Amino acid sequence: MRAWLGRRYRLSASHRLHTDALSEAENRAIYGKCNNPHGHGHNYVIEVTVGGEVDPKTGMVCDLAALDACVQRKVVEPFDHMNLNTLPCFQDRVPTTENLCMEVHRRLKDALTGVELARVRVEETSNNFFEYRDGAIPSGKGNRA
Repeated sequence: MRAWLGRRYRLSASHRLHTDALSEAENRAIYGKCNNPHGHGHNYVIEVTVGGEVDPKTGMVCDLAALDACVQRKVVEPFDHMNLNTLPCFQDRVPTTENLCMEVHRRLKDALTGVELARVRVEETSNNFFEYRDGAIPSGKGNRA
């Protein structure tokens, strides 16, 4: 029997939405107040959903302590209280929450053992959240509202 487990983690980080590929005016027009030269911060909620067979002995999909340790090591420790713009993983990418969500997924996909990573969801504010599932990106280009 297969089941899914979702866990929430919290971290605080800052970022500035800006790319050198655009002019200052274009950056301001696209990113608005998120282009503040001093950056701004968020208290992110990271949701990780894993799936797998329910172990008949334990009745669980996975060991929660092992999942928590993996997410702590691969996601919370590297990102918590950091300026995302300064991290190597965002050296060539704008640290949008879409890109953060995909980076969290990338870090966890191969790090989790004995369980399948079904999705990663990152809540940036009470109004904005982003989700990534392997291969589930719709075709076409979307705009950040």
